[in-house]
Amino acid sequence: MSSSTLTPMQRYAAGALFGLALHQAQIHQTSPLGFPSDEDDRISNSSSSDSVSEGPQLWVNESCGLLRPLFQFLEIDKKAWPGLEETAGSSSPKHHVGAFLRSLSVSEEGGDTFSEAAEKELDLAKAVDAMTSSMEKTLDNVSKQEKREEYEHECREKLSVADMQSRSGVENTTNIENYQEKSKKPSSIEQAHLESVGGVDEKPVEEASTLEYSRKLTVLYQLFSACLAQTPEESKKYTRRRRGYDARHRVALRLLATWFDIKWIKVEAIETTVACSAMALLKEEESKEQSRSPKSSWAKWKRRGIIGVAAVTGGTLLAVTGGLAAPAIAAGFGALAPTLGALVPVIGASGFAAVASAAGSVAGSVAVAASFGAAGAGLTGSKMARRTGDVDEFEFKAIGENHNQGRLAVEILISGLVFKEEDFVRPWEGQYDNTERYVLQWESKNLIAVSTAIQDWLTSRLAMELMKRGAMMTVLKTLLAAFALPATLLAMTDFIDSKWTIAVDRSDKAGKLLAEVLQKGLQGHRPVTLVGFSLGARVIFKCLQILAESESNSGLVERVVLLGAPIAIKDMNWEAARKVVAGRFVNAYSTNDWMLGIAFRASLLTRGLAGIQPVDVPGIENVDVTELIDGHSSYLWATQKILDLLELDAYYPVVLGRVAL
Repeated sequence: MSSSTLTPMQRYAAGALFGLALHQAQIHQTSPLGFPSDEDDRISNSSSSDSVSEGPQLWVNESCGLLRPLFQFLEIDKKAWPGLEETAGSSSPKHHVGAFLRSLSVSEEGGDTFSEAAEKELDLAKAVDAMTSSMEKTLDNVSKQEKREEYEHECREKLSVADMQSRSGVENTTNIENYQEKSKKPSSIEQAHLESVGGVDEKPVEEASTLEYSRKLTVLYQLFSACLAQTPEESKKYTRRRRGYDARHRVALRLLATWFDIKWIKVEAIETTVACSAMALLKEEESKEQSRSPKSSWAKWKRRGIIGVAAVTGGTLLAVTGGLAAPAIAAGFGALAPTLGALVPVIGASGFAAVASAAGSVAGSVAVAASFGAAGAGLTGSKMARRTGDVDEFEFKAIGENHNQGRLAVEILISGLVFKEEDFVRPWEGQYDNTERYVLQWESKNLIAVSTAIQDWLTSRLAMELMKRGAMMTVLKTLLAAFALPATLLAMTDFIDSKWTIAVDRSDKAGKLLAEVLQKGLQGHRPVTLVGFSLGARVIFKCLQILAESESNSGLVERVVLLGAPIAIKDMNWEAARKVVAGRFVNAYSTNDWMLGIAFRASLLTRGLAGIQPVDVPGIENVDVTELIDGHSSYLWATQKILDLLELDAYYPVVLGRVAL
C-alpha cells in the first residue's frame, strides 16, 4: 500500500493529466500554441494511425517508456494503462482536463486518515515555499545588473564605429520598454492556450482555481518523483528512453504547471527538494554500507552512475544526475529538516540535518557527489579537444551560483563572436534562472581572429566611406533577393574569407563534440537548455543534427535558443533538428545584421540565412529582435536582454516585436 497522500482515484487522475500534457507537448513541437493550425490536425499530426498502440513514434506509446513506469509508480491498475494512453493520444485535452481536475479535488477517505493526509500536504507546501523563497533570494542581485551594464558600456566604447547604427541610450531604453509592453499584452498565444484546455468557457481553468494549492503541489511532487522512477529492468525494456530525468517529462510538467496555474519556480523547488531527499537517504545508506563492509559497494554506484532505491513518500526513486555535489543551499535545507523528515520518514529529520551539515564540508560534498554518479569530473573536466586534431580548444566553465545546489536542469551557453577570452563568459553573467549553468570555451584563437578581421574591415577607410554613402542600407535587400554582391564589397571582404571558413569548419566540428558530450551524459542525466549566438548558434545546430541521427537522443535537450545564427535555411534539415528539442526552439534574427549577411554570403544567395530572416519550419519560434540589435556585435551585450524578454520558463511562446508564424 502506497504511503502517498493521494487516493487511488486521485493518482489515476494525476496520471491521466500527465499523459494529456505529454502528448500535447509533442504536438506543440510542430504546432506551438498560437500558431495557425486546425485543432483536429494538431491532434492527429503526430501519427497517421487511429490508435496510439499503432504509433510507436508517439511519446505516449508504450515503446517510448515515458508513461508506463510513471503509472506503475502511481500504482494505477495495469488494466487501465492502455485506456489512459489512448485518451492521452487521441483526445483533445479540453474534453478531459476539467473532469480530471475535479477528480483530484475529491477525497474518498475521511476522519483521521483524511486529516493526516491534509497535514502532510500542507507540510509539503511549506517545504516547497521555503525552498522557493531560498531560490528566489539567490536571483535578486543588483550587482549582477550593474556588471551587465558595465560590460555593455565597454563593448559599445570598443565597437562604436563598427557595424552599429548610432543610437542613444534613451532610444535603446525605449526599445526595451516597448518590447516589455508588447509582451504583457494579451496575445493570440495565450488565448490559444486557454482554448486548448477549456474551449471558450475556460472551465478547466476554473476547476484549477478551486483545487487547493497544497493538493496541486502534492500532485506535481508525486508526478516528478514518478518521472525518475524507471528501474534498471525497465531501462532494458524501453530502449528509446534514456536513464534519468527525461527532457520530455520536464516539458510535460511545465505544461501541467501552466494548467494548474502554478509558477514554474515551484516545480524547480520540488525538483531540488526531491534531489536533496535522495541525497539524504543515500548518505544514510552509505553509512550503513560502510559499517557492514569497509570497502562497501560504493564503487559499483560510481561505475553505474545511478542513485540507488530511495523512498520518497513511499515510492521508488531511481534518478541519474551528474555534477550534484551537495544539497541545495545548505542553511535553508537544514531549516527544512523537520518538515522533510515528516514527509520521508525513512530518513527522518536527523538524516536531513546531517546532510545539510555535510554540505558545508568538502568531504561531505565529495561523498554525496559520488552517490549521485558524479565520480568523474563532469562537464568542467571535459576537454574533448585532445581527441580531435582539428579542434584545439573545447572546455566547459561553470558560471553562476547554482552549482552544487541540487539543480536538476543544465544550461550550456555558447558565444560565437569573441574579441578576447572574457567574451566567452561575460555575455552570460547575471542571468536570473535556476539552472546549473556552463559556458563552452572553444577555438578561441580562430574566433578571435575572425572577429578581429571583421572589426578591422569595418573600421577601414573604404568601409567607413561606403557606410557614409548608405551603401550598406541596400546590402541585405540585395542578399535576400538572391543577387550577387557588388564587386566592390566582394573585393573588400576577400581577406575575411579564409578566417571565416576556418571558424565555420571548427564550429561544425565543435558541434559534433558537444553532441558526444551530451550522449555520454557528462552533464548528468538531466534536461539541457542550449543557447548560443553567432557561430555559437551554429555549434548548437550541428549538435542537434548529430543527435537527430538516433531516436535514443530524444530526451536530452529541453530548449534551444539561436541568436544571429549563421546557418543556411534551405537544405539543412531544420525539421529533424526541431524534433530533438522537447520544448521551445527559438530563432532570434535581426533584419539589419548586414555584416552577418556579407560574412556568410556564399550560402546565403540561394539558401537563406537564419540570423537575418525567419525560418519557415513548423515549431520554430521566429523572433524579430531588430529593435534590440544595432549590428552583429550587439549580441555580446544584448543577449541577456533578449533572453529576459523571451521568458523561457513560460511554456508557451512570448510575443516580442514581430513573431513570424
